[in-house]
Amino acid sequence: MCGICGEWRFDGPARDAALEAMLPTLAQRGPDDEGRWSHKGVVLGHRRLSIIDLSERSHQPMVDGELTLVFNGAIYNYRELRRELQGRGHRFVSEGDTEVILKAYREWGEDCPQHLHGMFAFALYDGARNRLFCARDRFGIKPFYYAQGDGWWRFASNTRALLAAGEVDTALDPAALHFQYSLHGVVPAPYTLLRGVRKLEPAHVLIVEADGSSRVRRYWDLDVRRSDTDRARSEDEWVELIHDRLFAAVRRRNEVADVPVGVLLSGGLDSSLLVALLDEIGVEGFHTFSVGFEDQPEEKGSEFEYSDQVVERFQPIHHKFLVPNDEVLKRLPEAVDAMAEPMFGQDAVAFYLLSEQVSQHIKVVQSGQGADEVFGGYFWYPRMAAERTGSRLERFRKHYFDRDHDEMLRMLEVRWHTHDVTGEYIARRLDDPFTDDFMDAVFKLDVTTLIVDDPVKRVDNMTMAWGLEARVPFLDHELVEVAVRAPTELKLRDGGKYLLKRIARGRVPDAVIDRPKGYFPMPALKYVRGEFLEFMRDILDSQACRQRGLFRRDYVDRLLDAPEMHHTRIMGSKLWHLALLEFWLQRHGI
Repeated sequence: MCGICGEWRFDGPARDAALEAMLPTLAQRGPDDEGRWSHKGVVLGHRRLSIIDLSERSHQPMVDGELTLVFNGAIYNYRELRRELQGRGHRFVSEGDTEVILKAYREWGEDCPQHLHGMFAFALYDGARNRLFCARDRFGIKPFYYAQGDGWWRFASNTRALLAAGEVDTALDPAALHFQYSLHGVVPAPYTLLRGVRKLEPAHVLIVEADGSSRVRRYWDLDVRRSDTDRARSEDEWVELIHDRLFAAVRRRNEVADVPVGVLLSGGLDSSLLVALLDEIGVEGFHTFSVGFEDQPEEKGSEFEYSDQVVERFQPIHHKFLVPNDEVLKRLPEAVDAMAEPMFGQDAVAFYLLSEQVSQHIKVVQSGQGADEVFGGYFWYPRMAAERTGSRLERFRKHYFDRDHDEMLRMLEVRWHTHDVTGEYIARRLDDPFTDDFMDAVFKLDVTTLIVDDPVKRVDNMTMAWGLEARVPFLDHELVEVAVRAPTELKLRDGGKYLLKRIARGRVPDAVIDRPKGYFPMPALKYVRGEFLEFMRDILDSQACRQRGLFRRDYVDRLLDAPEMHHTRIMGSKLWHLALLEFWLQRHGI
């Protein structure tokens, strides 16, 4: 896991100043080493977090003849690929996964990402063809941002690096604002909130040519259509198949590392099942980590009563942290600084503070992100499935959108108004030829797009802020390709995630399986009052906010007058949404 960056000047020699500006912003992602490379108009930079092949032989940028690579991520099948490539005549000088990407490109060219099993974002300069080849993993677990201007093209693992190098158009994109406030912080690729910054879509490659032109191509798509074999499977067969795929995914993410691997243990079904599977694999002495916060009258701030039961059963080396509210507020600016894009998820600061503690013990953890999206764990899925009238968009919007289009018009000043871009986008995505029905399209949209720019991005940003690598076995593509074809009724039975509950039964304490669905608790940012309310009031009443002219003041005042009366359909605080975006803009100097 690392931070990568680079620039190509088409109108002159490479700028060392670009790397001087960008690399410091990536230092937290890769605290162990730094590397630089330049050739003609191209500069590539790398910050390393040493996980696989800790030796200097895996130093980056890695050069192999006319090929030079910077890479962020982990390739879980790199040993198998290495053997295959050696059989095809390729010689290796390192023991890690970075060199495997170089040889895979040499062997398969633009098709090389299809052979990679893992999470990755990389840029490879091909000197023979004088072009830059970039790729992002199937589910966008690793970030890839880029910008371009008059005579230059630039990329990085976060937006801060792009902005630090200068010349980027930081005007807000009205279409992205519409996404941001409709889809609880999700701005789907290639958009970002800033007009001058874009991000590579998951499962895509991007090729930049010497004349500054570029092209983007999809290399993988998730096919949810069921075969006759799928339709003939019994419930027990589905349970066995998914167990085997999940078992393999957890084992890969534990074994493909030259450092210890732990688990972020929330007390929910997903992370508890990861602990149980590591025990089933035979891993001993692994670390687990839990965090909790102060209770609010409406909601508990920790799930220790459940995580403690998992710890008692499996006896890992457990670490438990309780964070008071005043610490949350004090550290909130740091968490916002670590956000590559504004994140509305209330658990961002929770992950940030937990990652700080975890990083003092280990470098790699497994996390349960993706299980709800893949296996039907959210409360809005059954509500959508029960809808029998209206278009696919209407059935989805009714239970998911934070704000409908008319509320967007009431919230934003007129100069930020646009047409219903979110509705058009979601309607197009739900009309997917690789799905059998509406709910299949919902699950595919969630796992391939919405999850990318909500929980997955949040976990990457907050963990990497402390040089901690988070691995997400529930987003193993071989697992997902099977799980999405399981019958919807099996996913949603018994309150959701029925198939995972079947797998967990007998492995995980029953209390964890049968408990009500929980979410990473951060009550103070949901039920806004006291010093948190005053913090948000100060932001939204600030001169910077008023001069920006983004929000209508009557809308802001209505939220400030009664913040606990204004929640989204999935119980997010609308006041927090406004305050967080404005605070992010101020913290990033925009």
